[in-house]
Amino acid sequence: MAPKKRPETQKTSEIVLRPRNKRSRSPLELEPEAKKLCAKGSGPSRRCDSDCLWVGLAGPQILPPCRSIVRTLHQHKLGRASWPSVQQGLQQSFLHTLDSYRILQKAAPFDRRATSLAWHPTHPSTVAVGSKGGDIMLWNFGIKDKPTFIKGIGAGGSITGLKFNPLNTNQFYASSMEGTTRLQDFKGNILRVFASSDTINIWFCSLDVSASSRMVVTGDNVGNVILLNMDGKELWNLRMHKKKVTHVALNPCCDWFLATASVDQTVKIWDLRQVRGKASFLYSLPHRHPVNAACFSPDGARLLTTDQKSEIRVYSASQWDCPLGLIPHPHRHFQHLTPIKAAWHPRYNLIVVGRYPDPNFKSCTPYELRTIDVFDGNSGKMMCQLYDPESSGISSVRLGLVSLFLGYHILIWSQEEARTRK
Repeated sequence: MAPKKRPETQKTSEIVLRPRNKRSRSPLELEPEAKKLCAKGSGPSRRCDSDCLWVGLAGPQILPPCRSIVRTLHQHKLGRASWPSVQQGLQQSFLHTLDSYRILQKAAPFDRRATSLAWHPTHPSTVAVGSKGGDIMLWNFGIKDKPTFIKGIGAGGSITGLKFNPLNTNQFYASSMEGTTRLQDFKGNILRVFASSDTINIWFCSLDVSASSRMVVTGDNVGNVILLNMDGKELWNLRMHKKKVTHVALNPCCDWFLATASVDQTVKIWDLRQVRGKASFLYSLPHRHPVNAACFSPDGARLLTTDQKSEIRVYSASQWDCPLGLIPHPHRHFQHLTPIKAAWHPRYNLIVVGRYPDPNFKSCTPYELRTIDVFDGNSGKMMCQLYDPESSGISSVRLGLVSLFLGYHILIWSQEEARTRK
């Protein structure tokens, strides 16, 4: 297939929502409000913080009254409700619970900031977290046992990518600034080194794994991407970008489909069966700023990108080279902050991202809170904002509702009633 490149000057039709004026308030005035609602839904009295751009966007989202999901399922069984309406009902029910979410547990196990996080594929209360010093912690926050801790090398050992081995969840893949992409177990044993730079000037920045195709893909800081099988055999090693490859992602439904993101301000989509060189991409998606991440949705039909300044984009399989929508959102890059990356919720059609208020962002207000923002994946509308006054810092990376707070703390969010039961 011939490469297609969409020039940045071509723009999709957009409708801009201007935020309503709001009286400036001090932190002391904002704090009681935050304690009342750590998740704030968009409504008539709520300005649209994201100033969202989206094709066909009409106005701020107002959550309708929550319908009975049991009734919706019954209607579906009788053939009176479509499956998408059932999914929408489930999502609506979930959104109505977010106003009761608080920090359930907090951990600060590292002497350097946390840099990567992976959710266990079968244990919903288990996460693995890597740090800038190369430390890795396996934490089952559902029990009181001491977490498993693997000590890193310290300076220069930053864990840049972390994935559980889908064939054996007692093992994990890790890419690091140490200059390797490797397979380890949680006893600290290195089982196989998949890629090694053998120089301090080149390190690995990103990683993904596919169980069905048994492939491992990793990208480095000079633009190279390496594809290997799970036996460690290198299939190709090509320079696909001009600069650092910040993210690689295999499509969960079509594992021959690869997305790569880079600080060269592009995201590229590749067919692994047709890769012959750096010009053999299917699509090149130019951005205005360097890109932190490019993540496929759980159904593989859309791609979510996060730049290093103030824009989140959603692309659709129906037209990969044209963004379905743009969401202006403050999450600017800072050297000593773990990069902020928007992510899909694993169950619902929702986008979750940490907010880093920027005084230069057009809708910024004085004393703006550092929230976790939730957007609808179809419309791009702000659905709610999570905030806990006891942890009011910047949330850099989230998977589901686990976040890295200021880089040093791992925060577990859950409904307040669950915390009460603890």
